[in-house]
Amino acid sequence: MNTQVAIIGAGPSGLLLGQLLHKAGIDNIIIERQTPDYVLGRIRAGVLEQGTIDLLRESGVSARMDAEGLVHEGVELVFDGKRVPIHLSALTGGKSVMVYGQTEVTRDLMDARAANGAPIIYAANDVRLHELKGERPYVTFEKDGQPQRIDCDYIAGCDGYHGVSRRTIPEGVLTEYERVYPFGWLGLLSDTPPVNEELIYAQHPRGFSLCSQRSLTRSRYYLQVPLSDKVEDWSDARFWDELKARLPEEVAARLVTGPSLEKSIAPLRSFVVEPMQYGKLFLVGDAAHIVPPTGAKGLNLAASDVCYLYRILVKVYREGRTDLLEKYSELALRRVWKGERFSWFMTNLLHDFDGEKDAWDRKMQEADRDYFLSSTAGLANIAENYVGLPYEEVD
Repeated sequence: MNTQVAIIGAGPSGLLLGQLLHKAGIDNIIIERQTPDYVLGRIRAGVLEQGTIDLLRESGVSARMDAEGLVHEGVELVFDGKRVPIHLSALTGGKSVMVYGQTEVTRDLMDARAANGAPIIYAANDVRLHELKGERPYVTFEKDGQPQRIDCDYIAGCDGYHGVSRRTIPEGVLTEYERVYPFGWLGLLSDTPPVNEELIYAQHPRGFSLCSQRSLTRSRYYLQVPLSDKVEDWSDARFWDELKARLPEEVAARLVTGPSLEKSIAPLRSFVVEPMQYGKLFLVGDAAHIVPPTGAKGLNLAASDVCYLYRILVKVYREGRTDLLEKYSELALRRVWKGERFSWFMTNLLHDFDGEKDAWDRKMQEADRDYFLSSTAGLANIAENYVGLPYEEVD
């Protein structure tokens, strides 16, 4: 098989890149090691920045998102039981975010791929990348026990942290930066109405909690828990009792509980590799960086990577601007590091580190809380980052 761009991974970043390239007339094939059901079974967050929303609209897959997505012009932080509203639109000149689940984004992109007939190969085994610095790289894999090969111009590694793309880059090329946090998030999904119109990020001596939502009838809640905890330790009843204990009384009083649809514990970490490209391989999304979910930046940073790579490839094929290929990593990383900074900041601002911080760090945490939540400039800083920083022009 031959194509212009081989995309490794059929998560939202790989599917979005494939959709945009297809609309631009650039041939691409997506190779995914899992089945479609497995891909759709991944439960992820769903707070979309304006840039991500605009990119989905540009790709032509926004109809259901625009009909069902919930626009949010604010968010609430809670410290010492005090609720602090952050008016996103008022503080950012009218910008907002939209709550629309990542699973739904993936489903929309999968449906669009099926409708346009662009090739996608699921359940591909033993995927390997070759000749990344050569004139014509290629991908090999097995499908139904038969060896396959795809020759291409470029490869987009959209296959996540554990994927083959980053691991194919020779040792010593990449510099890794990492911060591991001493706790995880226990998440519960339920078919219950959200406890609050806006999302609530709550700091509490017992630990952080987040009241999020997927729709007007489906909610997603999170609790900070020790890394030693297991999902089996947490019955639904224990989860709801603990969540109520960490919320302001007036919020806890209107919490509607119900059986969980899904529960899982995710460790928190920050991770970045530099550069995000090697030869004709370009890393996208979690293959190159991971953020703690506190700042709602994971999917949105992946979308900005997609945007930069897509715009570069369009100029390469339409205008012969191969010089732009070397700018991908620089462009992407500038926005990645700002997203990492905000996610790190929010994680430090909101969580109890249970003895991991010394007296100085605790005082700095208190000073940050006092400044950012009592200053218009501080609130505007949080709002500007939460709704998403602008994308740079590609030229």
